[in-house]
Amino acid sequence: MRLLKPKADLLDRTFEISIILKGIDGALEVIGGLFLLFLTPATIDRFVVALTQHELTQDSHDFLATHALHYANGLTGSTVFLSALYLLFHGVVKIVLVFALLRTQLWAYPWMIAFLGVFILYQIYRMTFAPSVGLVALTIFDAFVAWLTYLEYQRHKQRIGVQL
Repeated sequence: MRLLKPKADLLDRTFEISIILKGIDGALEVIGGLFLLFLTPATIDRFVVALTQHELTQDSHDFLATHALHYANGLTGSTVFLSALYLLFHGVVKIVLVFALLRTQLWAYPWMIAFLGVFILYQIYRMTFAPSVGLVALTIFDAFVAWLTYLEYQRHKQRIGVQL
């Protein structure tokens, strides 16, 4: 039994680190959503032009800079507003679930798994139209966190069952 404890501790630490990363991601999404609520498409376009100008003077075909400019030029007010709402909602839900998981609230485990599952399916759907390394990495990380959440949930249910 003593040999299983370090593995359990490693699992706990891995779960906590993964969940904390999800919480940081949620906080960044909320900050990004708040910024988008107060920025106009023209302001975003000027900001992207300023950010990419130096890079484009060195390499006029820079992949990231040209794509950023293309997306910034195509923004509309409704696109920015819907993006802001999406980021705010997504970020707040993550923060609430992460906080509950770190406090070992059993109700939060299935909700986090379901939440991640929905976004994994959405990300897979998006990859069929616009695959990217970042989206693949995010999907793999989300699947890993969902799996860790499931394992932790099972462990907590077993502990409660043993204590009853």
